Amino acid sequence: MGASLPPKEANLFKLIVKSYETKQYKKGLKAADAILKKFPNHGETLSMKGLTLNCMDRKTEAYELVRLGVKNDIKSHVCWHVFGLLYRSDREYREAIKCYRNALRIDPDNIEILRDLSLLQAQMRDLSGFVETRQQLLTLKPNQRMNWIGFAVAQHLHSNASKAVEILEAYEGTLEDDYPPANERCEHSEMLLYKVSLLEEIGSFERALGELHKKEPEIVDKLAYKEQEVSLLIKLGRLEEADKLYRVLLSMNPDNYRYYEGLQKCLGLHSENGQFSSDEIERLNALYQSLSQQYTWSSAVKRIPLDFLQHEKFKESAGNYIKPLLTKGVPSLFSDLSSLYDHPGKADNLEHLVIEMEHSIRATGKYPGSDVKEPPSTLLWTLFFLAQHYDWRGQYDVALSKINEAIEHTPTVIDLYSVKSRILKHVGDLTAAAALANEARCMDLADRYVNSECVKRMLQADQVTLAEKTAVLFTKDGDQHNNLHDMQCMWYELACGESYFRQGDLGRALKKFLAVEKHYADISEDQFDFHSYCLRKMTLRSYIDMLKFQDRLHAFPYFHKAAAGAIRCYLKLYDSPKSTAEEDEMSKLPAAQKKKIKKQRKAEARAKKEAESKSEESTASAVSKSGKRNVKPVDHDPHGEKLLQVEDPMAEASKYLKLLQKNSPNSLETHLLSFEVNMRKQKLLLAFQAVKQLLKLDAENPDSHRCLIKFFLKTGSMDTPSTEAGKLLWSVLEAERPSIIQLQNKALLEANKEFLDRHKGSLIHRASYAEMLYVLDPSKKSEATKLIEDSPNNVVPINGAVGTVREWKLKECIAVHKLLDTVLLEPDAASRWKWRCAELFPYSTYFEGKLSSAIPNSEYNSSSKITKNGAVPMGQTQLIDGKLQDAFENLSVVS
Repeated sequence: MGASLPPKEANLFKLIVKSYETKQYKKGLKAADAILKKFPNHGETLSMKGLTLNCMDRKTEAYELVRLGVKNDIKSHVCWHVFGLLYRSDREYREAIKCYRNALRIDPDNIEILRDLSLLQAQMRDLSGFVETRQQLLTLKPNQRMNWIGFAVAQHLHSNASKAVEILEAYEGTLEDDYPPANERCEHSEMLLYKVSLLEEIGSFERALGELHKKEPEIVDKLAYKEQEVSLLIKLGRLEEADKLYRVLLSMNPDNYRYYEGLQKCLGLHSENGQFSSDEIERLNALYQSLSQQYTWSSAVKRIPLDFLQHEKFKESAGNYIKPLLTKGVPSLFSDLSSLYDHPGKADNLEHLVIEMEHSIRATGKYPGSDVKEPPSTLLWTLFFLAQHYDWRGQYDVALSKINEAIEHTPTVIDLYSVKSRILKHVGDLTAAAALANEARCMDLADRYVNSECVKRMLQADQVTLAEKTAVLFTKDGDQHNNLHDMQCMWYELACGESYFRQGDLGRALKKFLAVEKHYADISEDQFDFHSYCLRKMTLRSYIDMLKFQDRLHAFPYFHKAAAGAIRCYLKLYDSPKSTAEEDEMSKLPAAQKKKIKKQRKAEARAKKEAESKSEESTASAVSKSGKRNVKPVDHDPHGEKLLQVEDPMAEASKYLKLLQKNSPNSLETHLLSFEVNMRKQKLLLAFQAVKQLLKLDAENPDSHRCLIKFFLKTGSMDTPSTEAGKLLWSVLEAERPSIIQLQNKALLEANKEFLDRHKGSLIHRASYAEMLYVLDPSKKSEATKLIEDSPNNVVPINGAVGTVREWKLKECIAVHKLLDTVLLEPDAASRWKWRCAELFPYSTYFEGKLSSAIPNSEYNSSSKITKNGAVPMGQTQLIDGKLQDAFENLSVVS
C-alpha cells in the first residue's frame, strides 16, 4: 500500500492505516492531508481519508473521496478494498462483494481481502462462493487452524457434511502428538464434538460413537459428551446402555424434561401424539413412582405423570401435586397446569378436585382426608386458581366472584389485581382492566414485570399517553422513546402500533411497526461479527445453531405481527388517499402544466431531502470530531408524517408481503393479506394463488369463503379479454375452477348457500354468508340482515359445573356489529344488535354493558372506586377519567 509514494509519504500512509486500526481518526486525517498536499490525486490516500471520515459519521464526504480515489487509481486493490469496506459499513453487502471481487482481480492472493469476502459470503448465504473462498484461503495459508475449520464449516453449510468430516480429519493429521496445549484444550474439545455431530448428521452413528469414545480424554465438556453419547446410543438401538446413561444424567439434573423423554424412549414408552394404551400408562406410572422416590425434591417427576394419567389416578396425582403448591402459595400454578386443559376431560377433573379442596378448607380448614390444619392463605390461593380456571373456560361471572372473594380475603396480594385485570380484559372492559393493572403496579413500584403488564393493559385500552408515562419509570434517564427502541422492546412497539392503528393514526402506527422490522434487520446484522469470532474461538456447534436460527428469523411471531400491521396500514393509505384543495386545483390544469408542476415538486423534495441529510451529518460530525461514533440520532419524524407521504403504498406493502410469504407460508393471515394487496394491484393470478392457498389451509374459514366469492365475482364480471395477459388469466381460471370443490358446477349464490348449510349454528359463518349474499345481490340486504339478527346463541352447560359458557364470543359479536353498521349500512339493525349484545356481555365497554366502566354508576367505572369488592385505596395513584392525578409526577424513577 502506498508503494507509488516517496519514502516519507509512504511512511505517512502507513500511519494513516495504523491510525484507522487504532481509531485515532484525527491523527489519520492529519497524515492524509499531509500526503494530499503534495499528491492531491493519490487514489489510495484519498480512499483511506474517506474511510477515516466514514468512521467519524461524515458519510457524504467519505463516499465522494473514495469514489475519487477509485477513479484516480482504478487498478489499485487498496482503493477497491476500501470501497468495499465503506459499503459494508452501510450494510450494502452485495455492492461490497462486487468491490472485493474487483480487488481480487488485481491481487488474487490477498489474504485480508479474501477473509473479508468470505465473511460477506457467509452473511449473504452465498454458500458456493463461501466454499470457494475458504478453500483458496486454506491453499494460501495451510498452517492456520482457522482456515481448516473455516473450510470445513463452509462445506457443512453447503450441505456437504461428509466432506467437512474429511477436512477435519485431514487437519487432525497435521497436529503433533502432544496437541493440544493446555491453553487450547477447550477449543480442541469443541472441534471434536463438532466432528462427532457431523458424523451423526450424515448417519454414521457407529463411527461417531467410536470417535466419541476414542477422544473422551480430550473432551472437556463432559455433559455435552454424555448427551451426545446417549443420542447416538438411541439411534443405534442400544437402549439398555442408553437407559443407564439417562439415569446418570437424571442424577445430575432431575428437572430436565428431555432426559425423562429420552428415558421413556429407551423403555419403549414414547408417543409423538401423547396417546398411550392402558398397559403403557401402567408401566409409565410405575416408572415415575420409582423415580419420585429416588428424586424426592424434583418437580418434573411429579408433574410429567399428569400428562398421561387418566380418571381417578389423574385426580389422585394432581391432588398430590397441587396441594403443597397451594399451601406454599405458588402464583404460577395455573400456568404450569394450563397445558392439561387441552386433554379431554382433565379440565373437568381439575375443577372437581379444586372445588372439593375449597369446600373442605372452608368447612374444616383442612384438605379432604387430611389431619393437618392449613394456613388461611391456602383458601386465598385456591380461590386464585379457580378464578383463572373459570376465566380460561369463559365462565367470567364465576371467575370475577372468585377473584373478588380472594381480594376481600387478602387485599394486599398484587397477583390478585393482575389476574382480575386479565379477566376484565377478556370480558371486554379494557378501561377497568387498565385501572386494575395500575392498582397492582402502585402496590410495588420497583417491580418491572407488573409495570410492563400495566403498560400493556393501558395500550390495549388505547391510553397511549398514559402508557408512555408509566413505561418511562423504568427507562434510563426518563428517555422513553429512544431507550425502549434501543432495548428492542418489541412487545411495547407492537402494542403501541396496534393502538395507534385502532385510533386511525396511521403515521405513528407505521412508525412503530417499521421500528420492529428494523430490530429484525439489526438482529440479522448482528450475526456478522460472529462469522470470524466463532471460527477463531471454535464455538462451532453454537455457530451452526445461530446460523439456522438466523435463517428462520423472520418466521417469528413478532416479525409476522409487525409486517402484517405495516401492510394493513398501507392498505388503508391506498383505500383513502388524502384529497387536498391543491390537488383539486391541479386536476383542472392542462396536462403539460401538470407535468411541469410535478417535476418541480420532485426537484424540491429532492433538494429538501439532501439538505436534511447534510444537516443531520453536520450535527453528527460536530459532536464526533474526536472520532467518537454511535452518536444518538435525532428523530426528525416523531409522528410518522413522512411515512404517510409514500408515493406507492402497494409497492411498500408488497415488500413486506414477500417476506411473509417466504417465512410464514402456513399462516392464514399471510394469504389473506396477499389477496387484499393483489386484488388492489389488479394482479389477479397472484390473488387467485392466494385464494388457493387459503382453501388449502382452511377451506371452511369465513375469511377464505369471502375471498373465494369476491375473486370469482370480480373475474366473472370482466369482459372477454383481448390482451394476451387477459387470455392467459381466462384460460387458467377455466382450467382451475373445476378443481375447486366449493364451486364445482355451481353458481356463486348456490355455493354461498351451501356454505351456510354447513355452518348454520356458527355466528361468524352466518355473518360471512350474509355479507357475501349482499355483495352478490344488493337487493337481498334485508334478507342478509334478518339472517344475522335471527342467529341463535346457544348457552352450553359444562358437565354440571358451576355456571355456563356462551357459544358467541365477544370478538365475533363486535365484528358482526361493525358488519351491520359499516358494510350493510343498517344503523337500526346495528343498534338492536348492540342492545342484544349488551345483555350478553354486561362488562363490555364496546356494547356499553350495564356492568362496564362505560356506564356512570357501574361497579368498574373508572371515576368511582376501581373495584367494588376488595380494592383498597392505595393513596398513590388512581385512574380518574383516563388521567393520572398529579401525584404520579412525584413518583421516583426506579432503575
